[in-house]
Amino acid sequence: MILVYEHPLSPYAQKVKIALSEKGIPFKTHLPERFGSGAVQDRGFTLENERHEVPVLIDGDVRIVDSTIILEYLEDKWPMPSLLPKDPAERARARMIEDVMDTQYEAINWGLLEIEGFKRAIGPLRDHLLARSAEQTTKLHGWLERQLGDHPWFTGERFGWADAAVVPHLNTSATRGNAPMTGSRLARWLGRANERPSVAACDQAARETMKALPDLAAVVASGRFKRQYRDHRLEWMLRSGGLPIVLEGMEKETIRFSNEIA
Repeated sequence: MILVYEHPLSPYAQKVKIALSEKGIPFKTHLPERFGSGAVQDRGFTLENERHEVPVLIDGDVRIVDSTIILEYLEDKWPMPSLLPKDPAERARARMIEDVMDTQYEAINWGLLEIEGFKRAIGPLRDHLLARSAEQTTKLHGWLERQLGDHPWFTGERFGWADAAVVPHLNTSATRGNAPMTGSRLARWLGRANERPSVAACDQAARETMKALPDLAAVVASGRFKRQYRDHRLEWMLRSGGLPIVLEGMEKETIRFSNEIA
């Protein structure tokens, strides 16, 4: 059976789990030991995964990292039911939607957790970053509405690749006060998506994990957890006015970057 190393709050891991479920592929999941600490001790997770990021898919002797590459592997090995449209242009559009969600959109939600969960900003800086995140999210929702058009799904008439990529991020936004406007096409799409068992299972697991989280600010202050600043996340912080957060995190060693491949 396929094994997926994951974290329930990771939209990248959720995307993979949704794709597996939609294709009817049995799988089991595992949360790596000390994930997020910067010193993961789970040998099965770190083997051939130098970046120490989730998700990782294990299929027999095959180990695959990066959620997009994992989805491509699933399409290649289990082509039916396909999550991509037949038309080459539409297939490319689905992948472009995924790229926007995995970079620009993910960075906003990640930044919100830095501010409100990990308490890295207070006072005027906090207010500024929250306002910027709401503004940016609203603009991206407008872009998503245009991508959806009059179709029931981003991939057309059937739930597919782009839908699996969008829904984890929008559900995260909804829990943080930035849901799509009530009554909008995007809000109706989100309602339909959340009725699917594949999506509902991921959303429920994420909500249960959120309830069980410790005091995140205290965990960071203790040095037991270091948030990973990937390229698009760092860009969001710098663009939105969060440079002081980055500098303080580097000084106190409470942030980390992707592992260098040795």
